[in-house]
Amino acid sequence: MSRQPTSAIVRLARRQGFEQFADLHAWSTEDLNRFWADATEFLGVRWHGYPTAALGDVAMPSSAWFPGGTLNYAEHALARAADTPNDIAVIEHSQTRSPRRLTWAQLADQVARCAAGLRAVGVTADDRIACYAPNIVETLVTFLASASLGAVWSSCAPEFGPNAVVDRFAQFEPTVFLHVDGYRYGAKEVDRRGESADILSRLPTVRRSVAVQYLGTGPDEWSALVGEERIDGFVPVAYDHPIYVLYSSGTTGLPKPIVHSHVGITVEHLVCHVLHSDHTPSDRLFWFTTTGWMMWNFLVSALLAGSSIVLFDGDPASPDLNTLWDVAERTDR
Repeated sequence: MSRQPTSAIVRLARRQGFEQFADLHAWSTEDLNRFWADATEFLGVRWHGYPTAALGDVAMPSSAWFPGGTLNYAEHALARAADTPNDIAVIEHSQTRSPRRLTWAQLADQVARCAAGLRAVGVTADDRIACYAPNIVETLVTFLASASLGAVWSSCAPEFGPNAVVDRFAQFEPTVFLHVDGYRYGAKEVDRRGESADILSRLPTVRRSVAVQYLGTGPDEWSALVGEERIDGFVPVAYDHPIYVLYSSGTTGLPKPIVHSHVGITVEHLVCHVLHSDHTPSDRLFWFTTTGWMMWNFLVSALLAGSSIVLFDGDPASPDLNTLWDVAERTDR
């Protein structure tokens, strides 16, 4: 506990009259309901329906997390669009195409259009959306659109082979499948049209596939998905409603699905970003990750704190080992 407390933690401690970080820590572990209730108020959680408690009475692992509470993750992630619409929300660096920047207003608009496209093909909160695409804007937008509708998300990076993807997505049983035609890894072009077709043929639950023309070798179905129509607003979901499914590595048998709740991820990632990391609207987060790793979910969640994020897709060692440092330098403001 020798780490210096961040300014966000200092503000939370002062709300409770604590002078020492150790006192705040003891309170957070000994009075769970009061700590989490005060933390969610401090963090500005946007409840649609207020929970009856922070934690249910049933002991772990069956304890309920904010029973009775309803909210929407995407509403939190896009909150800055109303306050600072012209500030930069997302910067994309890719070895497949030119850099892109989206303001908060542009990100919110893309999400609203994608949500309309998903709704048009019948997506509701009962549906599951699978993604076979890299860490790019289209992936981020579709995830936030999925969350805005209350649908459940799962993603695999396009460097995964078909068997590894089907091992995961067959358990997930998606109704929508988003995929890219390929990508560049450094100077190498990697076509994934055949792999995507193979995966799709083994996912009988898919009602609609959406091809993103990323490498430039396949069809463009993304443009139609994000057409002129918009869906503004967010579907509030219950405390135990899933937001996404991650997977274990699959080193012992099939990968094990790990289901994360909508409310739990919103609150926990707000705590991680604001209290643990002291991320603020003045900050920009860059983390090298693919969409097959849980750090992609963590990176995206920096939007909850109002921080902007940097997406990177490509070979981190091409053309040399300075690549990621160069991206960080170019996107520091």
